[in-house]
Amino acid sequence: MKPLLEKSIENLNQSYLVKTLKEPFFDPNWHFHPHYQLFTVIKGTGTRFIGDDIRHFNVGDTVFLAPNMPHLWRSDREYFEKDSQLMTEGIVVYFKEDFLGSEFFEKSEMYNVKTLLKKSERGLDLTGQLKEELVNDLKNLPVDSGFQGIIKILSILDKLSKSTDYQYIASTTYSNTHKISETERMRRVHEYVLKHFKENINLSTVASLSNMTDAAFCRYFKSRTNKTFSDFVKEIRIGNACKMLQDENKSISQTCYESGYNTVSNFNNQFKSLKGVSPKQYQKLYRRN
Repeated sequence: MKPLLEKSIENLNQSYLVKTLKEPFFDPNWHFHPHYQLFTVIKGTGTRFIGDDIRHFNVGDTVFLAPNMPHLWRSDREYFEKDSQLMTEGIVVYFKEDFLGSEFFEKSEMYNVKTLLKKSERGLDLTGQLKEELVNDLKNLPVDSGFQGIIKILSILDKLSKSTDYQYIASTTYSNTHKISETERMRRVHEYVLKHFKENINLSTVASLSNMTDAAFCRYFKSRTNKTFSDFVKEIRIGNACKMLQDENKSISQTCYESGYNTVSNFNNQFKSLKGVSPKQYQKLYRRN
């Protein structure tokens, strides 16, 4: 696994870059880059990390991110198995703020789009009708090029700027404090937790992966992710629980134990504290929708 944090985007001599990603699993490296990014998942499931936000992703997951927002779509474990026949697919658009000139978005006509770009600094999770329209736009975008492609990009930005069908992703206090030299350290932590979240995770074991004492690791992790390590583990476990509860054949108790909890009562409390509803209510709401 190549440990990159600051990702290089190829072929951005042109105004923007559209890529259709078709791989056995999504890029498993925590990274960021100096480009705006619009991304949608066409095929695949897993855990999504953006800034200080962690949640399960599925087909249709669509986001708009500002430059230098660390992110990772980590495919589920079965995608990495040796004999796996699973595939992931996504469409991503990259562009810089000056892709149409350094002052283009400073024009009065571009005020709404300029405001949108500012909002994207926290990351925007697209929802509702807007998401459906943009997924279709993105599917058609790879066939456009040149001037028509630029027109389509501007049309997408215009739709985004006029809609309220989105939720902020990162918290209001989040800022990217990651350094390239820390890539391998954070990668080891991510991998360990994703592999062992169903078990009792020992803080000292995780701290040793970073060559730190327990106290030093806790301070380091909080400063880099805007959350405690225990909250990070909880979000991973609850994200897995959400995925399981979407399966009609999974019971609350089965979901509890396969998400790393020893008692159903503790699982219910942790789930409700994070999601605002009980696991049973979440399951009913998902099936109803």
